[in-house]
Amino acid sequence: MIDSSSSCRHSSDDRGVPNDLVSELLRGMRLSGIQYRRIQAAPPFGIEGFGTIAGWAHFHFIARGPVYLRSPGGAMHRLEAGDAVLLPRGGPHALLSSPDQSASRDIASCEAAPLCKAVSAVRNGSPEACQENGVVIFSGCMEFDLGGMHPLVGLMPEVMRVDTLLERHPEMLPILQAMEREAKAERAGFASILSRLADVVSAFIVRGWVECGCGDASGWVEALRDPRLGRVIAAMHREPGRQWTVAELAKQMGSSRSVFAERFLTVTGLTPHRYMTELRMHLATQWIGRDAQPIDVVAQRLGYGSQAAFSRAYKRVTGRSPGAVRAEARHDRLRA
Repeated sequence: MIDSSSSCRHSSDDRGVPNDLVSELLRGMRLSGIQYRRIQAAPPFGIEGFGTIAGWAHFHFIARGPVYLRSPGGAMHRLEAGDAVLLPRGGPHALLSSPDQSASRDIASCEAAPLCKAVSAVRNGSPEACQENGVVIFSGCMEFDLGGMHPLVGLMPEVMRVDTLLERHPEMLPILQAMEREAKAERAGFASILSRLADVVSAFIVRGWVECGCGDASGWVEALRDPRLGRVIAAMHREPGRQWTVAELAKQMGSSRSVFAERFLTVTGLTPHRYMTELRMHLATQWIGRDAQPIDVVAQRLGYGSQAAFSRAYKRVTGRSPGAVRAEARHDRLRA
């Protein structure tokens, strides 16, 4: 629905994801910017060095174009003024003045100056050339987390475009127009405003893909498209600390235990118990690392009788202790 090769061809009434599960997914979604750049480049140009940090998504908005995006997989996308793209898994990619541009320059070697906290102005070319016929791009590196729905990230297209999203959600147009105005006019506070709008547009892109049934993705996504199984998964995500039994989950689905267990394993590739364990450990990593919650509080929230029992389970599944995750996150925050 968002990638140009996988537009939304199905309504939410036939193969879309149930609304309650969409709400549950978006409730756990965290898409926050880490580093932004306002890029001015005069043709001919090739700029690379984006998406090289594992776990970071990347966003590009074209305020003045055209610009060609060469994806991590090598596909070429022509982007016009007003276009926005999200690369949910990041990956090395380049922005080019033409599809046959071969020479590229690392973004880190371009002239840069801070605009505000986390936003810098980057220029490739002389000020005069950039002003006369250059392009203007607003780019951002983002922490992208779908909470317990993290398997979805691996199923998303490598490039998700906003242009076809406008067909279903015209209310996004004023946001994109505002981004274009802010990027060009450079009014007071424009960099901070742009970074916030970039986060909003990225969230719109993700929601649109999910609401349209996750494009052509298959496998685990079948669980989300199945209304009865979707109810079960939504319930598990709403109450990750509950000691769910197979009988209780089967009741949520409205089937026998054997039918539920077989269906769940077939679609997700995991037993309900394994799925619940992995969900808890993923949430624990978020809460301990990103949110700096005390380990004993996390253990209680996830239904463990003691911190020791939780720590043993966490290390068995992840290979690390909760204390090591906490210390690593603390170090990263101090370094930032």
